[in-house]
Amino acid sequence: MAAPTPPTPAPPRRPLLGRLSLPERNYVAEALRTETVGGMLLLVAAVAALVWANAFGGSYGEVSDFHLGPGALGLDLSVAHWAADGLLAVFFFVAGVELKRELVAGELRDPKAAALPVVAALCGMAAPALVYALTSVVGGGSLDGWAVPTATDIAFALAVLAVVGTSLPSALRAFLLTLAVVDDLFAILIIAVFFTSDLNFLALGGAVLGLVLFYTLLRFEVRGWYVYVPLALVVWGLMYNSGIHATIAGVAMGLMLRCTRREGEEHSPGEHIEHLVRPLSAGVAVPLFALFSAGVALNGEALAGVFTRPETLGVVLGLVVGKTLGIFGGTYLAARFTRAELNKDLAWADVFALASLAGIGFTVSLLIGELAFEGDAGAVNEIKAAVLLGSLIAAVIACVLLRIRVRKYRALTEAEELDEDASGVPDVYEQDDPEYHLRMAVIHERKAAEHRRIAEERAGAARNKPNSPA
Repeated sequence: MAAPTPPTPAPPRRPLLGRLSLPERNYVAEALRTETVGGMLLLVAAVAALVWANAFGGSYGEVSDFHLGPGALGLDLSVAHWAADGLLAVFFFVAGVELKRELVAGELRDPKAAALPVVAALCGMAAPALVYALTSVVGGGSLDGWAVPTATDIAFALAVLAVVGTSLPSALRAFLLTLAVVDDLFAILIIAVFFTSDLNFLALGGAVLGLVLFYTLLRFEVRGWYVYVPLALVVWGLMYNSGIHATIAGVAMGLMLRCTRREGEEHSPGEHIEHLVRPLSAGVAVPLFALFSAGVALNGEALAGVFTRPETLGVVLGLVVGKTLGIFGGTYLAARFTRAELNKDLAWADVFALASLAGIGFTVSLLIGELAFEGDAGAVNEIKAAVLLGSLIAAVIACVLLRIRVRKYRALTEAEELDEDASGVPDVYEQDDPEYHLRMAVIHERKAAEHRRIAEERAGAARNKPNSPA
């Protein structure tokens, strides 16, 4: 009689929001530092815009509407228009590089690992759109703004974390960053598909040829900013005149950069260029966009109107309710129906708090609001007020939820940062290294010898006391 075949062991469950590899952790830490500083500048710019628009509304409007640029090239644009279509192209260029890196070297390169942020981002965009649509249909409003509450502003979210002082574990921060990258991708697709005006095929063909040339130069490893910057400006101008939103040019060029390292390279070209351009994006482009986009007149009547008009109420509910339920629900479903399980050091309350933080939809939401209600200045201002108010409510809720768990986060972060052997690498990443354990053995033997010496000294001192027992 043949021996029974032993049962095939089940594949190990993959930790959901588990610890990152050390290279990925270092990359995320550097990226988040820049985004956090940029988010603080973004916050300052938004407040400055509100103060300027409400205290000196006339001058704000004059500066925002001031036109400049070569009219013969179709680029006689207002300052606000330059900020939205020009400066944000830099932001979307960085988003394109981030997406490319995630696809080839980051969390999205493994389909199993990518499933979680992709599902969470899709649910986190579908749910706000659905909430907006239901609110508008019930209230008899317009469906034009369905895409406004679908975007997450990673810089603003990280600025909130910096202000609150919460030490999120690296896994949660990486999830937020990856989620925002995927979110940006779908926001780009929404802008390209749903907010494209009549196409100028001649200009579009020129933009495509420029992108082909850009790609060819990269493949032949031609170097020099003086080659790529002028070419990028030409591609951007042609893309703008084609009728497709000009920021798509930035994304396309970002996706073309090589983000894999070759032998002997410390950084890939994409990582190097991103490192150079990210401060310009986070520190200049996005804050200036906020300065000329967030300046809406706020008064009691206007704020009350946000909750009475179906379009604006839909934006607020989409950001506050839709984003939270969508991301949390998508993450829970991914864990429920796949081999993933939540990191034992975290609780579902942490995922819920992070999902509520993603309801901050500032930069891209403002841009989509301008595109969705283009030509109706009153509606655009009301939608902007709704974006600001919804983002503020989401930030406050997230702050409260994160503060409840701040002690737990601090303990997790300290454990991740502990480097007892002073090797320059956190101890949690050296558990499989025999040399680490040998170094720790020497450290503990030295500590043991010191404790024995102290014990002997104390015992001798006790025996020498006059009243000590014989």
